[in-house]
Amino acid sequence: MPIGNAIPFTAVRWDDALFVALAALLLVSALLVVTMRDIIRCGLALMVSFASLAGIYVLLGNPIVAATQVLVYIGAIAVLILFAIMLTQTKNAPMRLVFQTQAVAAAVLALVIAIGIGGVVLTTTWPTTGQRLWTSTADVAHLLFHDYVLPFEVVSVLLTAAVIGGVYLARRESSERKEER
Repeated sequence: MPIGNAIPFTAVRWDDALFVALAALLLVSALLVVTMRDIIRCGLALMVSFASLAGIYVLLGNPIVAATQVLVYIGAIAVLILFAIMLTQTKNAPMRLVFQTQAVAAAVLALVIAIGIGGVVLTTTWPTTGQRLWTSTADVAHLLFHDYVLPFEVVSVLLTAAVIGGVYLARRESSERKEER
């Protein structure tokens, strides 16, 4: 039996309900990232927020960006952050972190930014479309490797230089520690 386009007994479309659920999950997990004290759980909440963003990309019709989100951000960066935290630091944060002393100023600034974004969203005339646009993987690959090949190569050289610099700094710090002993 087919499910249909809308949730039974309502006029809400399935993809709209899924978008709202993913957006709520994204907001809650992002809030957990910045409010929890346990840094491992913060990293796991970051991975959940990245996954929900990938789901939103799929709903918006771009599965190649969603796959990139999963591979790069969840598969590499978030796991790297978690391993770095687990190998180098203690699990719990101190009772009073330095940035927590600026919580009132940060809350006021966040409120000002939220009001500004809300004003822009409400005053913008958004185009209405009847259907979602799907981007093929071949179109994205053509843009990336033909039209934007120079920025793509610049980013790859920059990332390579960052990795080499990180290895150099790590080796220099370890050799300085050995000399101190």
